[in-house]
Amino acid sequence: MSERLLARLEEARRRRPGARENSELLRRAGRTVFHGAEELVRLHDAVLFLRAYPHSHEVLRLCEAILSVFARRVERLARSGGDLSAFDHPEVSGIAGTDITTDYSFDVVRWLTRRFGRRVSADWGAHDATDRLRALWPRFLPLLEEEALEDANVRYLDYLRTARSSGEDDLSWLLDRIERLPLPENEKAERYEAQGISVRWEVGDSRHTRTRMRRRCTRPFLHDRPLLRHGVSIAAELASPPLSLERLSRREGRSVLEMTREATALRYREYYGFTYGEESSVLRADAGRGLEIFLLGLERDRRLPLRAGFAGFFVKNGVPVGYIEALAFFERVEVGFNIYYAFRDGESAWIFARVVKLLNQALGVTAFSMDPYQLGHQNEEAMRSGGFCFYRKLEFRSTDPRLHALTAREESRIAADPSYRSPASVLRRLATRNLLYEVENRESVAASAREPWDRFHIRNLSLAVVRRMAREFGGDAEKIRRSSEASVARALGVNPRRWDARERRVFADFAIVLDLIPELPRWAREEKEAVVRILRAKTAARETLYLRLLQRHARLRAALLALGSR
Repeated sequence: MSERLLARLEEARRRRPGARENSELLRRAGRTVFHGAEELVRLHDAVLFLRAYPHSHEVLRLCEAILSVFARRVERLARSGGDLSAFDHPEVSGIAGTDITTDYSFDVVRWLTRRFGRRVSADWGAHDATDRLRALWPRFLPLLEEEALEDANVRYLDYLRTARSSGEDDLSWLLDRIERLPLPENEKAERYEAQGISVRWEVGDSRHTRTRMRRRCTRPFLHDRPLLRHGVSIAAELASPPLSLERLSRREGRSVLEMTREATALRYREYYGFTYGEESSVLRADAGRGLEIFLLGLERDRRLPLRAGFAGFFVKNGVPVGYIEALAFFERVEVGFNIYYAFRDGESAWIFARVVKLLNQALGVTAFSMDPYQLGHQNEEAMRSGGFCFYRKLEFRSTDPRLHALTAREESRIAADPSYRSPASVLRRLATRNLLYEVENRESVAASAREPWDRFHIRNLSLAVVRRMAREFGGDAEKIRRSSEASVARALGVNPRRWDARERRVFADFAIVLDLIPELPRWAREEKEAVVRILRAKTAARETLYLRLLQRHARLRAALLALGSR
């Protein structure tokens, strides 16, 4: 009976209209006992989908009624001795009443312990690399090396638990000792991560679970008409009225940033843009149909050498449904887009089109590049979900002309026979190169400076620097840095020693690339001054200033585009 009810609920949630049918199925589901973790996962995600895409206020209310007590179902299964392993899969993890166990990075573990205290602990039962502790723990524990250097079976935890106070737990004690090391932050992280310690996060029945995580939503958008799943046009969205944008206060930005980190960690993941997001940078867009998009920049000390880094987070009727990562350079942006597994049957294409509109409006970017990994290259999950076809339907094109004919052939076959499906071997080949979408009538650069971004990649700039380092400096990174900094400082007529520490770091990174431009010393004074403003803007309160200044410098764009396209 429970299996049939689940199947009906999973099918009915897609039907629009269908408020009455879904309300009745939800009432029955609320009264039904489901057996096994697999059934509970299916129930949970069907109801959570309906909570994000409710047909009516009654459907929304019934969803909340089921989800608010969902932890009791998990606890009942645990008490009965049921197998809970189905809750551990990254696509469904984070359900109320469960735990998360994995080896997060140092910075994420520090954040988790500050945020959740003793609900986060070291999972020593899963740790089998005690030899890794030998290199670090003697720094904290006197005479531990007496055993660690000679004995095979050292009882490391005895030492730790003897050393810590009764008010401390193992993980907090260890993190505190690493924090005290007189080392740069990145080296502290290396010391911690080399130990290979997993942590256990008891998510319990809190609002920080995937089940109950919400952003306040006073006016939910009801979906009793067909969802926007077909015929979505990025061009049409770009031509629509501008999005309503709001810069959040630091307090509100912190709340959003915490939610992004929680939603990510619940799925056994961590993303640079969320881990090091800047709470004062958060921009909120009301995208319509109950969708909020939050766009945030990076902390000043965590920014990339060349690209401007941003992250985005999507909330549908108060429910987190996905995220993006966006790396912008001039008007080109590399986008990583993901809708969480439970919401893949929703309005994914429309959400992506609205994201493109936001990035265009807020950042001035006009060339959108999807990395092969997003399309399914060495990414089986993206291959199964049809990554290439998803973006192709949105009018992205391959940056490899050799694949245009293959794409056209497959599309002709689908047009002639709607039941035709491209073989996996063909999709794997199509996914080996970036896809690109370019906005027409760009205004960010002069028409004469518009060169194609098809062959550009940021790694080409890096490799050009490395080749020069090997050829002219014997592979010595410090030598090429010193030479480039001196050469570029002369060319631009500046003294970076008078700049602050952040600006000097930006100059050092950028100089090794600028020194690849032989005509730089002969640029006009105004062009050189504009380059200096760009470099100093990299450390501004918001990195959007840096990006906008880049977009206005046609000569710098042409030079770096050419270098990055070889």
